[in-house]
Amino acid sequence: MNAPAIQLSQVTRQYTRGGETVKALDEFDLEIPQGGYYAIMGPSGSGKSTLLNLVGGLDRPDAGQVVVAGEDLNQLTSSELADFRANTIGFVFQGFNLLPVLTAVQNVELPLLLTPLSRGERRKQALHALELVGLSDRINHRPRQLSGGQEQRVAIARALATDPQLILADEPTGDLDRDSASSVLELLERLNAEFKKTIVMVTHDARAADSAGHVVHLDKGKLERIVDNRLKAPEAGAPAEQEA
Repeated sequence: MNAPAIQLSQVTRQYTRGGETVKALDEFDLEIPQGGYYAIMGPSGSGKSTLLNLVGGLDRPDAGQVVVAGEDLNQLTSSELADFRANTIGFVFQGFNLLPVLTAVQNVELPLLLTPLSRGERRKQALHALELVGLSDRINHRPRQLSGGQEQRVAIARALATDPQLILADEPTGDLDRDSASSVLELLERLNAEFKKTIVMVTHDARAADSAGHVVHLDKGKLERIVDNRLKAPEAGAPAEQEA
């Protein structure tokens, strides 16, 4: 049996706000298999962003273990963690984070500058990533010349450029209209189904969550329930779905 893509065991992360200690995650356990597509939902302050930051190696837990792609992130130095992120994880954000002075292909090439690839190899991989997201005809367009949906596709292509095992998406449809959001969600579904990318997506959008294979519901730093969208029923061992 394959090892999980992501495994969090008894993870606690707390912050101090106004002199008060707040537990963003409280002895939190979660396991996501390789090739899984999981949406993370919950009210503001439930721990969604903290979870994504810990899995992405952007933050460290106060207690517990975070294992991603077979690596215990707690044991990595800051330098090793940076290398791990660059080689293993593709990040997609709500705000696209594209550089306005660069073309689409130049934006996609950015993470490849940290690799030993030659200039020609970087360009080839960037063009391939843009082809995967259906933007071969927009490679020389700058962000201001693209629609919001196209900008997000460029951002996804940038995340794919290094061929990561895991894609972490933070509200990827949050700034998009309905049609553009549908297009982006279809792309994420394809990346999961055809290319077996493990995807973890934080979202407030129920329609976006429905596109994932499973939905993880958080509340006050705790795992409330996991819903299998393929069955529309809670997984064995998880609390039953309750009407709001």
